[in-house]
Amino acid sequence: MAESTPFAATDFKQLIGGRWVDAASGRVWNLVDPATEEIVQEVPFGSADDARAAVDAAATALPAWSARTAYERADVLEEAAAWITPRIADLARITTEESGKPLRESEAEWRSARTYLRWFAGEAVRAYGRLVPARSPGRRIAVTHRPVGVVATITAWNFPIYNNVRTWAAALAAGCTVVGRPAEYTPRSGMLLARAIQTALDEAGMPKGVMNLVNGEPEAMGEVFLTDPRVRKIAFTGSPRVGRILMDGASATMTQLALELGGNAPAIVLPDVADLGEIARKAVAWKQRNAGQVCVAPQRFLVHEDIADAFEAEVVAATERLVVGPGLEARSDVGPLINARQRDRVEALVRDSVEAGATVLAGGSRPDRAGYFYEPTVVRDAKSGVPVYDEEIFGPVLPITRVRDVDEAIALANATEYGLAAFLFTESLRHATRVPEALEFGMVCVNDWLPATAEAPFGGVKGSGMGRETGAEGLLEYLDVTTVFTGGLHAD
Repeated sequence: MAESTPFAATDFKQLIGGRWVDAASGRVWNLVDPATEEIVQEVPFGSADDARAAVDAAATALPAWSARTAYERADVLEEAAAWITPRIADLARITTEESGKPLRESEAEWRSARTYLRWFAGEAVRAYGRLVPARSPGRRIAVTHRPVGVVATITAWNFPIYNNVRTWAAALAAGCTVVGRPAEYTPRSGMLLARAIQTALDEAGMPKGVMNLVNGEPEAMGEVFLTDPRVRKIAFTGSPRVGRILMDGASATMTQLALELGGNAPAIVLPDVADLGEIARKAVAWKQRNAGQVCVAPQRFLVHEDIADAFEAEVVAATERLVVGPGLEARSDVGPLINARQRDRVEALVRDSVEAGATVLAGGSRPDRAGYFYEPTVVRDAKSGVPVYDEEIFGPVLPITRVRDVDEAIALANATEYGLAAFLFTESLRHATRVPEALEFGMVCVNDWLPATAEAPFGGVKGSGMGRETGAEGLLEYLDVTTVFTGGLHAD
């Protein structure tokens, strides 16, 4: 444990029924710093027993929590945000130690956590129903909402705060109780977020078991979530392969699912852009954020052939200026990948892409140093059949594809199983209007780089999943609809 933080090893436990506990079996997980390959700390590593205990606690707390007013639930979320504020620097250091991302990115993630908690505190009191005009006199039709029940979450390691807070805050605001299972590679960030929420719950005198967190065997815990009928919804962030497994398993109990399954985002750059150099530099910055381990990162750069040479030159120059190093070093722009398996996968993607006809313009190898680093890389001639074009890279590799016109760009953009985010850069009002309507993606950025904010819905179509997080739609994901029909209301 880093001496520079106020947190002790005892702060990093599972949270079950209001108590911070070790795994029932006593097992632990050796948490590794991806920048050094050294063990940072041992954390509890539970099993199905821990997951069942957490579901028991959440189910027990549900009636009392859901009966609280929206204003009381909102106050808890506001207090959780207030707990985070004076601790951001220390919280960020913990996140960087386990994820590898630059410290400034971890700080930004914790600042955003306050935003999401406060947003859903506001949305909690705006979960309005409505009256529907009836066809018959003396009849009233009311549409109301109620919490879906116990919500289980299984989240990825790339954004260990954001992936959790957007779901936990929405579910709690709606009156659901939560069992969170953060990724085993970044569990302490989730534990600290749960601590912020639990502290607020305790101060408000709320029932034990509203917020629970388990860390451990993914398959065993997922099976508990799928088979226990008290778990009414599972929110998952991760791979399409696991998403399909969850869909199959959820059919047994008709468990609702919210799935965010990654992307392969096209970024269309047209020749009428105002400042190609600025776009190229920002392309590198946004692509290399979190070492490229971002589901909405721009990936397939579809660049008009008239400006492709200039774009490539600017991108290569910007890439070669990046500093690769441990996230705790202030000068580092790009940290390590999360583990050796992920680093090796990215390395193989680039190697196989070169064999398929692509050309490496910058980077293209792993540095000779400790840690799971891979050089920021630029690849030319990416096309169908080239792995860095076809697959979600989830690494610091920027592929460029030349296109003849906007129609070819649209066709190539849509020719993928993914449908999460897409990007368009143009000064043409006609293109800015027409192209987003033609793109088969849940989110489209026009002259913008960030398709994520608390106040707008986040989610994809096609193979990128189902459901929406954040925005007003994010709250509705955790509410069931009840329609009340009342007759016999004629005047005497």
